[in-house]
Amino acid sequence: MSGTLETTFPAPVDRATDAKLFWRLIPVILISLIVNQLDKVNVAFAKLQMAPDIGLSNTAYGLGAGIFFIGYCMFEVPSNMLLHRLGARVWITRILLTWGVLSACTMFVVGPKSFYVVRFLLGVAEAGFSPGIMLYVSQWFPARTRGRIIAIFMTALPISGVIGSPLSAWLMTSAPDFAALRGWQWMFLCEGLPAILCGIAFWFLVPDRIDDATWLDASEKAALKAEVGGVTAHHSGSFARGLSDARVWLLCVIYFAFVAALYGVSFWLPTLVKALGFTGIRQIGLMTALPYAAAVVTMLVLAWNSDRTGERRKHLALAGLIGAVCLVLSVLLRATPMWSFVALIAAMAGIVTTIPLFWNLPTAFLKGATAATGFALITSIGNLSGFVAPYLVGVVTDSTGSTASGMYALAIAAVVGVLLVFVVPAALVNRTNSKTPANTLPAGSQQ
Repeated sequence: MSGTLETTFPAPVDRATDAKLFWRLIPVILISLIVNQLDKVNVAFAKLQMAPDIGLSNTAYGLGAGIFFIGYCMFEVPSNMLLHRLGARVWITRILLTWGVLSACTMFVVGPKSFYVVRFLLGVAEAGFSPGIMLYVSQWFPARTRGRIIAIFMTALPISGVIGSPLSAWLMTSAPDFAALRGWQWMFLCEGLPAILCGIAFWFLVPDRIDDATWLDASEKAALKAEVGGVTAHHSGSFARGLSDARVWLLCVIYFAFVAALYGVSFWLPTLVKALGFTGIRQIGLMTALPYAAAVVTMLVLAWNSDRTGERRKHLALAGLIGAVCLVLSVLLRATPMWSFVALIAAMAGIVTTIPLFWNLPTAFLKGATAATGFALITSIGNLSGFVAPYLVGVVTDSTGSTASGMYALAIAAVVGVLLVFVVPAALVNRTNSKTPANTLPAGSQQ
């Protein structure tokens, strides 16, 4: 078979339907994602007080920060398979509730071993959340808007940094002296509760599928299902197909490279800022918010232009290259701390932006059950670098007394990701004609 498979739509999805999707779904999901990323920001700040309190070396902190991803990756694929079968409403609610409880329990750690155990269990509890959201997005939002929607969702990462950095610093320095709790313990308690509240909100406000949305009429549901693939796409493919597709494994390696750079820097960002001469936890909190603020702007601009042009690979490669080059510059310019900090801001902006731009690649061709396992596999393999990178930086820092070699290694990882992006066929992911229906694929590409 050759040519193009066309789909006839009952009616085009209009702006009113797009607006309903935006205001009904995005706020709850975006807030949940911000809370999710806040959980990753707070441990980086907790290190400043917690490490001397419970006897954590840089290596032990890096191992504990990274061991989260071992639990996460071990349960990622089965968690996303259960989400596909049980529905987003049930499973993501469960994820939010359990991780909120375990995140708060981090306040009880008393040494490296208990820190490792809680971090591992937190990863188990949170497994499936990010790929589950990506799967949910692919079932509700058409490809013509998906890049912007994913970018909006992914602003959760830098927004959590903008909010979480000064908030974590304030909680650690302003918490009351009650029940013999230290500032970092109050911080974990206060920042674990929002996940529980988000779980309750998700249960009551987010429908599983298009047919469950009482706020859409019959014609809107029909048009939307036709454009995103509807029931056919949701039930197409197989779990095994997502695990055997060579394209998925290539994307796993690319994601691994970019996530290594992301978590390698973000878990150490307050420490890097402190090393530049900034003193006081509150000052470090405010300065650490700036790289994340720059990332919000960079992310939205590149995602908007990627959707406008329909081009995916070059935008992703550009973000990764900016991150790698500026990360190296942040080390080379350490003799002039302010310029080093400027380079660090640009590095974080580029590295953070690679994540939403990356997700335009797998959502372009993975559907249904194939998407459930494909997204989970990509996240599982990719997030293994979340274990490797922070631990590597910790070992290097203890061995050399400097984070420089670790930053060089993270820059190399980003460059590897950039080079591999161009191995992905452009025709697979680039929307060359914006008037072409979103679910029109080259023959033989249907999942």
